[in-house]
Amino acid sequence: MTWLDLPDDCPFGIETLPYGVFRQATDDPRVGVRIGEQVLDLAAVAAHIGHEHAEVLAQPSLNRLMALGPATCGEIRSWVRSLLVEKSQRAMVSTRLLDASDVVMQLPIEVADYVDFYASESHASNVGQIFRPDSPALPPNWKHLPIGYHGRAGTVVVSGTDVARPRGQRLPAPDDMPVFGPSTKLDIECEVGFVVGQATPLGHSVEVSDARDYIFGVVLLNDWSARDIQAWEYVPLGPFLGKSFATSISAWVVPLEALDAATVPLPEQDPAPLPYLSGGHTSLFALDLRLDIAVNGQVISSPAYRDMYWSPAQMLAHLTVNGASLRVGDLFASGTVSGSERLTFGSLLELSWNGTQPVQLGNGSTRAFLEDGDVVTLTGWAPGANAGRVTLGEVMGRIVASPD
Repeated sequence: MTWLDLPDDCPFGIETLPYGVFRQATDDPRVGVRIGEQVLDLAAVAAHIGHEHAEVLAQPSLNRLMALGPATCGEIRSWVRSLLVEKSQRAMVSTRLLDASDVVMQLPIEVADYVDFYASESHASNVGQIFRPDSPALPPNWKHLPIGYHGRAGTVVVSGTDVARPRGQRLPAPDDMPVFGPSTKLDIECEVGFVVGQATPLGHSVEVSDARDYIFGVVLLNDWSARDIQAWEYVPLGPFLGKSFATSISAWVVPLEALDAATVPLPEQDPAPLPYLSGGHTSLFALDLRLDIAVNGQVISSPAYRDMYWSPAQMLAHLTVNGASLRVGDLFASGTVSGSERLTFGSLLELSWNGTQPVQLGNGSTRAFLEDGDVVTLTGWAPGANAGRVTLGEVMGRIVASPD
């Protein structure tokens, strides 16, 4: 389907075509598209042919591209595809294909706001059992609304950025006084992030049936968590310093359109949600995304996103139901993706059951929580058209010691 010589199992094939922002050496960052092991310098192609959106594609983020709206973005995606399919474009395009190893990837979006949800029933139940063993696993509101918290946009970083171990207050034991120092329970959260491409005015609410028009694309996301800091601080207002130090996202944004073949029905919701969270099959969609979590190169868990209780459409509808406005570049995340079996849990908190059952690594070492020097990599893929695969890329981060 493409004039490039790509193997059948090539990552980032013609069905994916994700957008990212890259630079070479001291060049200005600009928009590119990943194809196989190469990056198409889309800004250079657009400038060469005098494309009407050449200036937009020369920007250091995807925000202006997304703001063109779903119809225009769909036209641009079709144009990109034609560049890589039509043999008449080969000579011109070939000179503007760069080796992926020769470019430096940037944060793909200018993050306006960041909201993290709690949409996995398995994860929420596991956390409840760990921290509230004498109470119901799920809080009473959990099946009535997508629970979330407003995170810190300024600490969202691109894959490959080192993560410094956070410091803060923690309570060593229930009868102790709090102490200050580096977190001893640094954790990962395997999540899927959704990038908002359209703005809304203050006071406007997005209907579940319209959510697809506002979601530009998907990234993999690791919402790093300091569990000991979080446990001491979160009552009564929720996550704060235990979450706000870093959130990593993948460098490539997969357009939602590329995941059409991965759209599946949402699991049954009981009780039925209130009307503003209700909708038909096409509105309340789930996504068949297959994820892997690796620590120091060893896969320790493989969560499946399709089992999430709340749809991305419901998360977006709930986020705006009070009239909160959307901005281009808003990012909202699913919360930890966890299945019902241990090897599908999406955090070390669950995998080690809060440190009581350490995870075995291939070199003979174990992990209850992350140690300095550990490298965490999240990868994923989804079914594509014609039995193909859509690659979700990766989000990677290395833990470094807490600053003095």
